[in-house]
Amino acid sequence: MAKTTPDEQTKKVGQAEPRMSKDGDIELGQSLLNHGHNTSSMVEIAVSADENRYRQQEDTSKTKGDFSRVASSILIYTFCSVAMVLTNKSLASSYKEKTNGDMNILLVVFQAIVAVVCVEICKRVGIVDYPSFDIATAKQWAPVNIFFCLMLFTGMASLQHNSVPMVTVFKNISNIITSIGDLVFFGTTIEMLVVIAFAVMLGGACAAAVNDVECTVVGILWMVANCLSTSGYVLYMKHATQTVKLSKFGMVFYNNVLCTAFLFPAALFFGEVSTFLSSTQVHTFEYFVKNSFAGLVGFFLNFASLNCFSQT
Repeated sequence: MAKTTPDEQTKKVGQAEPRMSKDGDIELGQSLLNHGHNTSSMVEIAVSADENRYRQQEDTSKTKGDFSRVASSILIYTFCSVAMVLTNKSLASSYKEKTNGDMNILLVVFQAIVAVVCVEICKRVGIVDYPSFDIATAKQWAPVNIFFCLMLFTGMASLQHNSVPMVTVFKNISNIITSIGDLVFFGTTIEMLVVIAFAVMLGGACAAAVNDVECTVVGILWMVANCLSTSGYVLYMKHATQTVKLSKFGMVFYNNVLCTAFLFPAALFFGEVSTFLSSTQVHTFEYFVKNSFAGLVGFFLNFASLNCFSQT
């Protein structure tokens, strides 16, 4: 066996040490790379968890915001609807014994004119904005307005022949008819809680009307017509808001302008204008205030109904 000198042994050791150091560096580098990869993965997981948590919080806040908007729109619509029923009942009872004929159509015209004045004032002062009157848009909106006029006219006529509790009962029936129509025409599902709510409202209205059943055959016919026209208005409104590009206040404007254009000639034809002019007993400040207030409530009811449709 060949013997190696101390210098050769030192040289071999020196050559082996760098090789070991190189292998160690490679292992250390791989370890650092793996550690860095694991660290970046952990960071990505943490970021993803934060994003999911933020999205959940955002969805929760949106749900709460949507619920508050829906609830507020329903409450405003309910308040305006009740105020309109009571005001029209007061008007109907106040002129019934002071005139020689009906003025249902003319009262609706008065209220529509007041609503047009209100929305135009809001536009002039810069509170709202909507495009000026356009014939093409008016033709698209005309079917909605026909239902709207029928709803107002039949509602006013029914209040002459029925008590307010009876009108309330039929109003709840019209809500049920509207929900069924929504299911048939738009495929909207009716949840069990909604059915229970309808049952509670209808039962409560019937219980309230037990001791105040005041109606006639003519009154019931007017109420049936009012239920059908109200449901038709709501359902066609849902279709129109998806096809006709108008703001809510623009819809209020067209509703009342077309209502005036359609009903004023009818009031002239049926002699309601001459009846009003000859009935001096209703030419009072109180009657003027009631009509103006009814028109103001009608303006808010228009907007509240449109807002409620868009939110629900």
